[in-house]
Amino acid sequence: MLLHVLLNPLLEEEILETIQRDSEISFPGLGIFGLNPPAYFSIFGHRIYFYGVLIALGFLLGILYSARRSKDFGIKQDDFFDMVLLLIPLSILCARIYYVIFRLDEFRGRPLLDYFAVWQGGIAIYGGIIGGILAILLTCRHKKLPFLAMLDLSVFGVLIGQIIGRWGNFINREAFGGQTEIFCRMGLTDPSGHTIYVHPTFLYESLWNLALLIGLILWLKKGRRKYDGQMALLYLFWYGLGRAWIEGLRTDSLYIGHTGIRVSQALSLALVLFSLVVLLLQRRREHPAEKLFVNRAAAAEAKQDSPAEIADAKKENAAETGEAKEDSPAEIAEPERENAADAEGPAEIDT
Repeated sequence: MLLHVLLNPLLEEEILETIQRDSEISFPGLGIFGLNPPAYFSIFGHRIYFYGVLIALGFLLGILYSARRSKDFGIKQDDFFDMVLLLIPLSILCARIYYVIFRLDEFRGRPLLDYFAVWQGGIAIYGGIIGGILAILLTCRHKKLPFLAMLDLSVFGVLIGQIIGRWGNFINREAFGGQTEIFCRMGLTDPSGHTIYVHPTFLYESLWNLALLIGLILWLKKGRRKYDGQMALLYLFWYGLGRAWIEGLRTDSLYIGHTGIRVSQALSLALVLFSLVVLLLQRRREHPAEKLFVNRAAAAEAKQDSPAEIADAKKENAAETGEAKEDSPAEIAEPERENAADAEGPAEIDT
């Protein structure tokens, strides 16, 4: 499925009004002009879209970084990679389903395959996050691993994927906001020479997530993580706060039915409220260090390598190699009798 995202046209004509692939990009307030990156490149006659490449790259780098940090959460790399194998297809599927649910009017009467044709365009990040959470939950139940510890670890991968993936919107000249004269405005000049200046919302979200990623890395490095699930709550709060603001600027939002309520904005505000309440409640509680899964895992590993168990292992190894053997009771008694005889002197002879 991911290959189709890379090799096929991404968008259908009905949503092209929010995309200006043929436009030249500029940031006049920053002194940047004449940016015109191609939307794709060709290999053996197949179009490889940079949008799909950047999403795949974000996935890959996020997975590799999270795997590298797995020991900080008490998770084995093999268990993390097993989770990823389920996470990738579920995230893509749920991202598509989420998008279709809120655009049902556009899909009614169309072939069933169109509902799942992600290569035609149309996925939603919140749907992908829901799919990822489901994959983590299923993996942890199967392997009997702590869900919240795995969730904390996965936050790093999600953020890296979002930071890099958003630049696919830049390549496509999409996911931008309304017209503005702000200093960091993005200019889009179509082939006819007409220029509009819009909010570069892809840039806002990428930088917002980068700030969170740096913050979480420093938070973990300074040992401020007190309980499993804390990183996930901080992510939900910070990302939700930024997304609620950024979504209000965009021109391509999904809406709840025929209302004027933006789906992602409403969900973001709900997540901000939920995570804030839980963070405040957790702050009032005691969090003994030994309850963190990474500390429990380390304690269990140390117990396995305790001196008594190491000594037993050495004895077993010595017995197997013939380097040492325990003296039998008879062998111990014989030298004791000899020592006793020497100490008593010559035996008396009865007459």
